[in-house]
Amino acid sequence: MVKMRLKRIGMKKAPYYRIVVADSRYPRNGRFIEEIGSYDPNTEPATVKFDEEKVKTWISNGAQPTETVARLLKTAGLQ
Repeated sequence: MVKMRLKRIGMKKAPYYRIVVADSRYPRNGRFIEEIGSYDPNTEPATVKFDEEKVKTWISNGAQPTETVARLLKTAGLQ
């Protein structure tokens, strides 16, 4: 199954995430199919960026967002 999920990058105690589309069998920071956005929880308010066209394409192709990504999509008005 293809999932839209967070890939953690950044330093210790200063996380930064990329929103990627990956096969659910791959590890969290492992191989992914495509990068579709980013999420920075360190700023106030948290910064979320999406490539809207890619998000809509992947959702129409059947990619399932994780709970966290679904919440971020909802706050961005894309779901």
